Amino acid sequence: KTITSKSKSISMKRIFLSIAIAVAMMVSGIALAQDDSAAAADDSTAQEEMMADSAPEAAPEPEAVEPAAEMDIEEVAPEEDRSLHQVIKAKFIEGGPEFMSFVLICLILGLAMSIERILYLNMATTNNKKLLEDIDEALKSGGVEAAQEVCRNTRGPVASIFYQGLDRADHGIEMVEKSVISYGSVQMGLLEKGLSWISLFIALAPMLGFFGTVIGMISAFDAIAAANNISPGIVAGGIGVALITTVSGLLVAMILQIFYNYIVAKVDSIVNEMEDASISLVDLLIEHKLNK
Repeated sequence: KTITSKSKSISMKRIFLSIAIAVAMMVSGIALAQDDSAAAADDSTAQEEMMADSAPEAAPEPEAVEPAAEMDIEEVAPEEDRSLHQVIKAKFIEGGPEFMSFVLICLILGLAMSIERILYLNMATTNNKKLLEDIDEALKSGGVEAAQEVCRNTRGPVASIFYQGLDRADHGIEMVEKSVISYGSVQMGLLEKGLSWISLFIALAPMLGFFGTVIGMISAFDAIAAANNISPGIVAGGIGVALITTVSGLLVAMILQIFYNYIVAKVDSIVNEMEDASISLVDLLIEHKLNK
C-alpha cells in the first residue's frame, strides 16, 4: 500500500510539474509576444516619424486594409457555422416580423388544413370490390337489411352512398339511382371541404410577400433620400431585406401547392371509384330482383 501511495504521489507530482511547466511556457510565450509586438510598434512609430519628416504627403500604408479583411473573415465564419434554424430565424427578423408573421400564419393554417384533408381522404378510401362482394352475399342470404348492416359497419363515402341506395330499394331502381346520385354529390362536397381555404392561402402568401417587398422598397428609397446619397450599401441592403418577404411568400405557395394538387388528385380518384361502385350497386340490385 505504501508503494502504491508513493507511486500515486509521484505521478501526481509529475502531473503538477508538467502543468506548471506548460503554464510557465505559455506565460513566457505571451510575454515574448508582447515584447515583440511592443518592439514592432516602436519600430513602426519610428519609421512613421521618419516618413513624416521626409515626405509629409506620403500615401497611406497598405497595412490599414488588413484589419478590415480580418474583420470580414471573422464576420463570415460565424454565418457558415450557424444551423438552418438560426439562419431561418435571422432571415425572418431581417424580412420584418410585421409582414413575415402573416406569411408564417398562411403556412401554418394551410399545412394544418392540408394534413387534415389528407388524413380524412385516406380514411375515406375503402376496398370497393370487397364491399360489393359482401353486399352481394348479404343480399343473397339476408336481403336488403343484411346489406344495410354491412354498409353500417363499413366506413367511407361509398358505404354511405350504398346505404342510401339500399334504403330506397323498395321504391324501384329509378329511386335508387336518384338517391345514389344526389347523395354522391353530398359526399363529394364533404371530400372537397376546406380546399377553397387552401387555395386562398396559396394565393395570399405571395401577395403578402409582394406587399412586404413594396413596403421595403419604399423604406429603402426613403433611406436614400434621407442620406442624400445613392450608396450601393444602402440600396443593396434595403432591396435585399425587401426581397426576403417575396421569397418567403413564394416558398409557402409552392409548399401548399404540392399538398393541394395531391388532395385534388386523391378526391378525383375517390369520386371515380364512387361512380363506378354506384353503377355496380345498381346492377346488383337489378340482378337480385330478377333472381327473385
